[in-house]
Amino acid sequence: MMKKKSISASNASLVLFLCQMISALDVPLDLSQPPTITQQSPKDYIVDPRENIVIQCEAKGKPPPSFSWTRNGTHFDIDKDAQVTMKPNSGTLVINIMNGGKAEAYEGVYQCTARNERGAAISNNIVIRPSRSPLWTKEKLEPNQVREGDSLVLHCRPPVGLPPPIIFWMDNAFQRLPQSERVSQGLNGDLYFSNVQPEDIREDYICYARFNHTQTIQQKQPISVKVFSMDSLNDTIAANLSDTDIYGARPVTERQPVLLTPTGSTSTKVELRGNVLLLECIAAGLPTPVIRWIKEGGELPANRTFFENFKKTLKIIDVSEADSGNYKCIARNTLGSAHHVISVTVKAAPYWITAPRNLVLSPGEDGTLICRANGNPKPSISWLANGVPIAIAPEDPSRKVDGDTIIFSHVQERSSAVYQCNASNEYGYLLANAFVNVLAEPPRILTPANKLYQVIADSPALLDCAYFGSPKPEIEWFKGVKGSILRGSEYIFHDNGTLEIPVAQKDSTGAYTCVARNKLGKIQNEVQLEIKDPTVIIKQPEYKVIQRYGQVSFECIIKHDSTLLPTVIWLKDNDELPDDERFLVGKDNLTIMNVTDKDDGTYTCIVNTTLDSVSASAVLTVVARPNPPFDLELTGQLERSVELSWIPGDENNSPITNFVIEYEDGLHEPGVWHYQTEVPGTQTTVQLKLSPYVNYSFRVIAVNEIGRSQPSEPSEQYLTKSANPDENPSNVQGIGSEPDNLVITWESLKGFQSNGPGLQYKVSWRQKDVDDEWTSVIVANVSKYIVSGTPTFVPYEIKVQALNDLGYAPEPSEVIGHSGEDLPMVAPGNVQVHVINSTLAKVHWDPVPLKTVRGHLQGYKVYYWKVQSLSRRSRRHVEKKILTFRGNKTFGMLPGLEPYSTYKLNVRVANGKGEGPASPDKVFRTPEGVPGSPSFLKITNPTLDSLTLEWGSPTHPNGVLTSYILKFQPINNTHELGPLVEIRIPANESSLILKNLNYSTRYKFYFNAQTSVGSGNQITEEAVTIMDEAMASRQVDIATQGWFIGLMCAVALLILILLIVCFIRRNKGGKYPVKEKEDAHADPEIQPMKEDDGTFGEYSDAEDHKPLKKGSRTPSDRTVKKEDSDDSLVDYGEGVNGQFNEDGSFIGQYSGKKEKEPAEGNESSEAPSPVNAMNSFV
Repeated sequence: MMKKKSISASNASLVLFLCQMISALDVPLDLSQPPTITQQSPKDYIVDPRENIVIQCEAKGKPPPSFSWTRNGTHFDIDKDAQVTMKPNSGTLVINIMNGGKAEAYEGVYQCTARNERGAAISNNIVIRPSRSPLWTKEKLEPNQVREGDSLVLHCRPPVGLPPPIIFWMDNAFQRLPQSERVSQGLNGDLYFSNVQPEDIREDYICYARFNHTQTIQQKQPISVKVFSMDSLNDTIAANLSDTDIYGARPVTERQPVLLTPTGSTSTKVELRGNVLLLECIAAGLPTPVIRWIKEGGELPANRTFFENFKKTLKIIDVSEADSGNYKCIARNTLGSAHHVISVTVKAAPYWITAPRNLVLSPGEDGTLICRANGNPKPSISWLANGVPIAIAPEDPSRKVDGDTIIFSHVQERSSAVYQCNASNEYGYLLANAFVNVLAEPPRILTPANKLYQVIADSPALLDCAYFGSPKPEIEWFKGVKGSILRGSEYIFHDNGTLEIPVAQKDSTGAYTCVARNKLGKIQNEVQLEIKDPTVIIKQPEYKVIQRYGQVSFECIIKHDSTLLPTVIWLKDNDELPDDERFLVGKDNLTIMNVTDKDDGTYTCIVNTTLDSVSASAVLTVVARPNPPFDLELTGQLERSVELSWIPGDENNSPITNFVIEYEDGLHEPGVWHYQTEVPGTQTTVQLKLSPYVNYSFRVIAVNEIGRSQPSEPSEQYLTKSANPDENPSNVQGIGSEPDNLVITWESLKGFQSNGPGLQYKVSWRQKDVDDEWTSVIVANVSKYIVSGTPTFVPYEIKVQALNDLGYAPEPSEVIGHSGEDLPMVAPGNVQVHVINSTLAKVHWDPVPLKTVRGHLQGYKVYYWKVQSLSRRSRRHVEKKILTFRGNKTFGMLPGLEPYSTYKLNVRVANGKGEGPASPDKVFRTPEGVPGSPSFLKITNPTLDSLTLEWGSPTHPNGVLTSYILKFQPINNTHELGPLVEIRIPANESSLILKNLNYSTRYKFYFNAQTSVGSGNQITEEAVTIMDEAMASRQVDIATQGWFIGLMCAVALLILILLIVCFIRRNKGGKYPVKEKEDAHADPEIQPMKEDDGTFGEYSDAEDHKPLKKGSRTPSDRTVKKEDSDDSLVDYGEGVNGQFNEDGSFIGQYSGKKEKEPAEGNESSEAPSPVNAMNSFV
């Protein structure tokens, strides 16, 4: 829930402006003017008799007025009373009571008159009365003896005080007595009991009266109340009362409502307009009646109607004549109703419609004083001039009285006076002073010059031009120094001179000039207006739901005018934040740590500047697991059921979804709580099914979305009566543990299922289809019984019946069990094997007779193992494998066999005891399959036109090898494959020399083995023939020629000279673009060389033409690394610049290193240039 409120300072200025309009032509105090009463005491003035009496009367005027007083209609000579003084320059009286004076002596009606040469103003009639707080009269109070259920009224009857006291009831410990729909205090202070209960018995019902003016509390003597039930009443007074007495043998009966106050069926009430109307109805009855209010022929006024005192009091605030009518209260309980009608009449003391206002006129002008008032009854209007009834006041030819109006024509200076208007009826009066001041004055502007007004954009701007002059000046406004007069709908010109710009914009900024003129002169004043950007909350706090003990933050990010300094205040429920270190106020947020239930509420961020104020609110809801239910009560106790009711605990802002009811069996499992049932969260009673012979206690757990509450306090215990068991043991089984016994087992009844003491079990059994009679035995509260001497694995009918000291449970159902099993006697026969393929076979067998199984048939187990591989000799340990086929199956599949092998198998039958004897071993063979891949392929001894291939036979030949298939093809420099050549090699060969190959050429080889069934998986390798020796010799010669070495030394010398020059220029502050020079003249020795100019390039396979795999004896760049070859003679260093032939001679040249990673995880190679071929020769 979000609330946002913005208060502009301009709105406050508008209120101030409206106040200024009332006194727009207040006469400056430096000019002559009649007196005006500015302050006076209230009409009904109740004073504290222990303190001095101060009667206020202040007035202004020019010249300053003098003051006089009347008391009870006659002149009050204060000089003759030493206890009375008048304050200097004031009409306020101080009556000294604290030095011996008595307040009662000064009780009366006082009126003040303020007078100067231009007239006299008078105050209201001020009635002075000292407050009184008399003591209670002593009285003898008899104890109130009341029958239970009857009504009772305890009268307070406080002493009459001034003003009336506030009444309340307390006990001897000064604790307020609790009130409710049944017991409550009336408007007259009496304490009403709709029906008396035993809990009302006490001897200290005390009525207190508090007198606020004297700050005293008076106490009535304690009242005693005794409540008698009919049984105790009859025992006490039976000897003295007859059957017809009031305390007869009647039980406490319910009674329909009867009104205790007001009495009768109707009453009347008169209230004055603007006051608070209080209507009251209090009823007796049992059950306690409920009060309802209606207005006959209309509705109770919305927003002004309130119900108090448990709806026994109807309160309507600020009543008006429209609230007159008949109000009915209805008291209702289950037996009936009673009602009372109160006829309300709203009268009205006089109230102003138009109060007279001061007139400032210039000589020769006209004017009027208007005095209009209303009331019920209609008030009468009378006029006074300078405090004297106008009928006997000195005549003024310019004045004419016309009812509630005085008309002035062509006034002169002598017409100045103060006029009083009195509007009165039987309920009060109004008195107003208004002067007529005749002056001739040129205009004057009272607003300070160059006053600065600052206003928020889009708000009203009010520019003051307070003025005075006689005759009344005309006001005009201009914008800027030479601006034109302001007119149009975008401006509002008020009578008091104020200029209003209803919606001020940024372009409204500037200087404004006010000009006031009358026939006696002209004056002007300039003010300044600045428009500011409004303060805005751009990120408002948001509604939050947080679990108890969590952390929550509210944001309040603002945007404001840069010239205004904002202040941010956080409130909780419209009050200051708690003084708690858990509340952390940041620059633009409020954080609450370790949230508790007390933090629940509305949080408001208020941003104030000197010109505006904005606020935004958000609600924090703190949720938690519910509080535990309480006040558990058991009712309607029966042998097999009881009703449980409870009162829910606080749901902690998260609705209760359900209640879980648990029980404890204090007789059988004390301290252990079991689930009983659960009900929806809207339900607070439940009918519970019970078992006999259980000592029940119940508890309730409330559940909401946050979690489960703590369990409630346990209910009272309820022990149910014993009975026969309702049920028999469950899960009855008969399974033999030995070939000659039957073990009967069952799940015992739980304690509460026994239904009574002495729980036992009757175990019965008989051999199925053999025995007619049952064999039975009664055993104690156990869960197993063993029958010995039974035949092996025969069926038995079994039943187990519960019983206790009160009798047997219902007849139990029968189950079938079997005596103990023994090992099967015979093996399956006619075992046959059908080989399906080289890895799968199917085995068949004949089932054994069921009688020979001697137990529950579990299935058949096939044991099989490999005896020999026909393609190679194997001395491995023989591992038997087992396949189990459930049930009475007579065949099964044997997967995962090895091709071209000899196997044996046998079959056994299995029951719950174990396995029977094995069938004779059956021998079968698997046919040949395709071979596995050769175990390795090595390529060695490269020459200009030949390569040597070596290989190993497959690890799994899976048959008799018939041959090997070798395929190979060249790879050119563009990664294209040449024609494929295929060679068939006899199976007994393990090496081959390929001749007539191209020199310095890369070849790719594909190699696989074959059996009569087909070809196996192939392996691939790559290798390169070496280059022509003459070309290699030329390369070595160039590198070792003297001219080449000299050239390299000259280049090195030039580089050294260049470095020295760079160093000198750098020290002199110059810059030498070494990097650019080096880039332009790169060292040719470190550039990758192309094949066509005798330099080094790179080689990489194209797409599916794979490079040499790791482990090849001849890598593509002929650089054999340590992990690539273990028998190479090359150096195992990381570089490739110093390589040797097998005879140790140096053949190294500079070569570029690889820059691309090998595709598919293999190393890529460089092109087979002559130098590379030499460097990689092995």
